[in-house]
Amino acid sequence: MAILATARRLSDVVNTACTVLCVGCVLGMLAISFVGFLYTLVTGSALSWTYSLARLFLPWIGLISITIALRSGEHVAMTLLVRLLPAPLVKVAAIASLAVMAFFALLMIWYGWGYFLNATQVYMVSDNIQISYHWTAVTVPLTGLIFLLHLVYGFELLEHFSDENALIDEALGDAGTDAAELKSNREVRP
Repeated sequence: MAILATARRLSDVVNTACTVLCVGCVLGMLAISFVGFLYTLVTGSALSWTYSLARLFLPWIGLISITIALRSGEHVAMTLLVRLLPAPLVKVAAIASLAVMAFFALLMIWYGWGYFLNATQVYMVSDNIQISYHWTAVTVPLTGLIFLLHLVYGFELLEHFSDENALIDEALGDAGTDAAELKSNREVRP
């Protein structure tokens, strides 16, 4: 059990790092686009490299955010169909879902690593800015590894095992606390 707990903590740390990375990529894209916009306002001509450089962040944002969605349980799920099944078949469907996810992650690692190794070209952003295709190609096997790491949470990743009533009660309990705090704040004021 200690190994599973350690793997889950590592998954949480990696998920936080992925979130920070995606936010950083979005901010990087915005900063590059804003520089291009300001340059156009000031000089009247456009920088040719801003759009090309900014779009190099898209594979990182797109693929890494998939792992964040998986860890948050925000992936596409057929919850209604699964809930109509008898309890033993729900577990079979959940195990099949996790197996398909693991298989998909392994395929991303296997084929992504080959894609990464064969990405020998250079992306010409401008005459002076040249970026290796390794920059974007590495996202494929990396996403597969992170995807596989998040699978240590097992059934917790699947929405049809969550208890909506408990989630609603928890949300209402937080809302009730906020309302009680507001009421007490109003009573203190003259």
